[in-house]
Amino acid sequence: MSANEKKSMISWLFLLPSIVGVLLFFVAPFMVVIYYSMINNPIQKRFVGFANYINVWSNDAFKLAGMNTLKFSFMAVPLAVLLSLFLAAVMESRIPFKSYFRSFFLSPLMVPTASIVLIWQVMFHYNGLVNNFTALFGADKIDWLKSDKAYIVIVALFLWKNLGYNMILFMSALASIPKELLEVAALENASKMQVFWLIKVRYLSSTILFVTIMSLINSFKVFREVYLMTGDYPVTSLYLLQHFMNNTFASLDYQKLSAAAIIMFIVVTALVYIMYAVENFYGKDVEG
Repeated sequence: MSANEKKSMISWLFLLPSIVGVLLFFVAPFMVVIYYSMINNPIQKRFVGFANYINVWSNDAFKLAGMNTLKFSFMAVPLAVLLSLFLAAVMESRIPFKSYFRSFFLSPLMVPTASIVLIWQVMFHYNGLVNNFTALFGADKIDWLKSDKAYIVIVALFLWKNLGYNMILFMSALASIPKELLEVAALENASKMQVFWLIKVRYLSSTILFVTIMSLINSFKVFREVYLMTGDYPVTSLYLLQHFMNNTFASLDYQKLSAAAIIMFIVVTALVYIMYAVENFYGKDVEG
């Protein structure tokens, strides 16, 4: 056996535990979900093809949950990316108390989810801090978590939790931009906006993609906070895909749950592919 073959075998031996773990805990369960999505029930196990997918797709509760989830993601994710990029640009400049501002935006990462929910419930309760403050200006009280305004509460919560982490990623990416380019731009009398849009944003394209994907994933995780604040059946505007899946699991309708999970996987994969394609088109000249 040659030296290269020995190195290759040793490499595969080191990778073997990870490969077995991925196959056992990710690939195998995914195959089981696909299997359950194509049978009539776990007892009879009769193959029904795409009947479960058609039933789920035509289900009114699934449509409501899917539209609410997409609506939330398309609103919250761009806001999270743009606001964190703006904050990173501000933090890059010489402003007083910069370290305090950075600590303030990072503090939500250290707060447990249960504590966050408690804070938000105190703030947005019918007799909470927000209503008491707006009452000073003559505004009527709003039952935030049981009205259409609940959507605003959850978006604000999502931004408060994720802006700090995204901001740190952008600050790190901004610090890695070649200084020579910025010096050349200054010699060419480029304005600050030109430097930002034509140089900095161009070099941030891969970081923007990563932050967008992470924010998209976190937008699906907001179900934890919504569930703790509103329970199994929240106000209509907050009924998310995870509510549908959680309630479907509680009723032991595994085939419907599996079909919904696969549809969700396909949609998320398509969104990520589109983001990769946009980033590849926009940032390929930078990589070159």
